[in-house]
This record gives sequence, C-alpha cells and structure tokens, in this order.
Amino acid sequence: MLLRFLLLFACGWVVVQLIDYFYSVITIFTISATLAALLNYPVQRLSRYIPRGFSIAIVCITAFGLFIALIGVVGAEVINQGQGFVTSLLNFLQDSDVNPIEKFLDSINIERIIQTLQTGLLTGLGLVQGTFSNFLTLIFIVVICVYMLIDGSKIWSACLKILPVEIRDRFSVTVQKSFIGFFRVQFLLVLFLSTSGFIVFSILGIQYALFLSIILGVIDLIPGIGGTLCVIVVSLLVFLSQGAWMGVKVLIAATILQQAQDNIISPKLMKDNLNINPVFLFFSLFVGERIAGILGVFLAIPIAGMLVSWLSEPLEEDN
Repeated sequence: MLLRFLLLFACGWVVVQLIDYFYSVITIFTISATLAALLNYPVQRLSRYIPRGFSIAIVCITAFGLFIALIGVVGAEVINQGQGFVTSLLNFLQDSDVNPIEKFLDSINIERIIQTLQTGLLTGLGLVQGTFSNFLTLIFIVVICVYMLIDGSKIWSACLKILPVEIRDRFSVTVQKSFIGFFRVQFLLVLFLSTSGFIVFSILGIQYALFLSIILGVIDLIPGIGGTLCVIVVSLLVFLSQGAWMGVKVLIAATILQQAQDNIISPKLMKDNLNINPVFLFFSLFVGERIAGILGVFLAIPIAGMLVSWLSEPLEEDN
C-alpha cells in the first residue's frame, strides 16, 4: 500500500513538473481546443444542410471576423468608457464629503484588497501577453483550432485509445457533458448577462453602460459568490460615480437580471450538468492555481465536474 502511494505521489510530481516545463505550449493548445469545442456546436448544426468543410469555413470566418470587430470597436469603446469612469469616480471622491466612505474603506483594509486585485490583474495580463506575445502565436492558435475542427474526431479517437476499452465511451460522454458543456454554458451566461445589462443600463440612462455591463458579466464568472458580488460591485461603482438614485436603479435592475439568469436561463442550460459542492469547487480552484496558475484556475471547475460526474454515475447505477 505504501509503495502504491509513493508511486502515485511520484507520478503526480512528474506531471506537475511537465506542466510547468511545457506551460506555454499547453496554454496554446488548451485555448485552441476550447475554441474548437465551442465552434463545433454551430459547425454541427450547419453541417446538416451543407458539407462540413464549408460549415467549418463559414463558422471560422464569421467567428474570427466578429472577434476582430469586437476587439477593434467594442474593445476601444470599453477602454474609453473605463477611462472616463475612473476619472468620474476620482472627481466624485475628491469633491464629495466621503469621510464615512474613507472610514469604511480603512476598516476593510482597502489597500491590501487593491494590491491583491492589481497582482491578479498583472498575472492575467502577463498570461495574455505571454500567450499573444506576437502575431505568429495568434496565427498558430487559429490554425490549430481549424485543424481540430477538421480532424477533431480522429484526434479524439486516437486519444481515447490510451484508455481501457471498457471506459472509453463513458469517459467521452463525461468529457462532453462536464468539460465542454461547462465552457459553453459559461460563455452563454456571460453573453446573456452582459448584453442584457448593457441594454437595460442604456435604457435607464446609466453612464458607461458598456463598461459596467462587461464588469457585471465577468464578475459573475466567479464561482459561488459571483452572482451576488457582481450586483454589489456594479451598484457600488455607480453609487460612487453617479449618485445614490442611479445606484439604486442599477441595484434593482442588476438583481432582476441576475435572478432571471439563475432561475430561468441557467437551469435550462445546465440541466445536464452536475452541480458541484461549493467546498469541493473552491478546493479545486486553489489546487488548480497552485499546479498551473491561471491556466489551472481556468480548467479547475470543468475537471472537478468531470471527477464528480465520474464518481457519481456508478452510485446512480447501483441505486
């Protein structure tokens, strides 16, 4: 028993060292595989009417064209609104009597929180800069993604041959349901909350609606507390920069949107996905970050979902 434990520990240590050594390569292929998995859904639907090769070409051209347009147009607008929002917030804090706010910020050690956020932001930006350090890397990601769409079934079949025959089908179903399904659901939820938030904030006359709606959707991605935290953060930002009445309107609107997402949209999208215990969820996040940094956090939840689904299915069959 002790020998098995030592062998398992040694194998785990070797895997961690390999991940650290090939980190950039694994990151590129992970991004490519995730994009290919997401794009495969519209490709499959379009393949019902036209050949798969034409479907892949149409979907890839459309998706990457929209991505470039979003980066060029929406990205620039988000940056402009973000700069304007920061200026507005600083002016409000300088011109207003904010002694109660200052006391509250001092009580929660706001400097440490800001330092933590800055560290996380720099880490994320470092990953993005390291991955997309040059245009050639981006081209590689696109090319790998396209080839995965073309030969994805062959590549997947070759990977499954590593596993014993009796668990191949079950493993394939688990990956599609828990791993790929997670990214698809998260993408759709962020798209819904950000888009609906932008529309509602614009109707209510909230300044910097696009910037705030992006913050709303991104914070909602945080497991467990993201839904509540995104409403609080956005409402507080509007309260500090645009006044109490605007903050109340955003609080009500964001709460309604978030509840609609949790009670109407999310159950329909996640009906086939297994819920993960919050304790196990946060444990997987910390372990993933320790093993592979930002990439580990990115993959921790879907991998945890796969493990929970894998372990729960035999129990359901026995029952």
